[in-house]
Amino acid sequence: MAAIQRVTIFGAGLMGSGIAQVAAQANLSVHLVDKSSDLLQRGLGIIEKSVARVAKKSGDTKLPEKTLGNIKTFTDGHEAVQNSDLVIEAIVENLEIKQNLFKDLDNVAPKSTLFASNTSSLPIGEIMSKLPQERKSQTAGLHFFNPVPAMKLAEIIRSSDSSEETLKRLSDLCKKVGKVAVFCKDTPGFIVNRLLLPYCMEAVRLVERGEASKEDVDIAMKLGAGYPMGPFELLDYIGLDTVKFILDGWNKRPGFAENPLYQPNETVNRLVSEGKLGNKTGEGFYSKSKM
Repeated sequence: MAAIQRVTIFGAGLMGSGIAQVAAQANLSVHLVDKSSDLLQRGLGIIEKSVARVAKKSGDTKLPEKTLGNIKTFTDGHEAVQNSDLVIEAIVENLEIKQNLFKDLDNVAPKSTLFASNTSSLPIGEIMSKLPQERKSQTAGLHFFNPVPAMKLAEIIRSSDSSEETLKRLSDLCKKVGKVAVFCKDTPGFIVNRLLLPYCMEAVRLVERGEASKEDVDIAMKLGAGYPMGPFELLDYIGLDTVKFILDGWNKRPGFAENPLYQPNETVNRLVSEGKLGNKTGEGFYSKSKM
């Protein structure tokens, strides 16, 4: 079973650049793809700053040069995947766009190339549904967490088509890039988000009922449960637009619309409509001065 050595990542945003960084730090050959040179330069800038922090902490002065030397950038996705062992998409959370990307790449990537999605909420089987059956066995979810260089977990999502060899190769990759892998069936939200968002939304409902302030809820969960962030701090960190997207998607799935744990939330919807998305805009449940 060949080890993964050449990784192509689509999307040079926070997630894509983070995945590129940890792969390049592990001495893998990385191709980073986005729609424009400006987006790629911005992604490289994220990586450069992040790896400089790692180097300062570790004392490895050669790490930045080595890491960036392992990354090549492309605006042509067809060229980027020519010799890839693994393609990971970290693009916009839109099912049709992801489906079309993989369908297109299937025509040009080697037959042995694995396809993985970094989606946090969309079903892997649906993302890969337009692929031919012989490729589907080489697909899975590979969900990293933000910020990727710091977060130790990766969820490997097993669709009904994923082969054991595919899952094993992805698990070996996770070890190589310093992540602990957990496995999950192709269920909405996988493990972490399936448990985390209902908890956070119950905190919102508790405050909506006037039973406590958001500040006291956050303090209580940090000091009483040992969580590094309270639920409102965490929602702002995740991004309220992302939270709304996930909840709206779950609410459309069979068995979820009737469950109060997965209902869209009026407070979150209002904040998103006002452009208050959390840390990324400087205001969400908290204003920037408290973030």
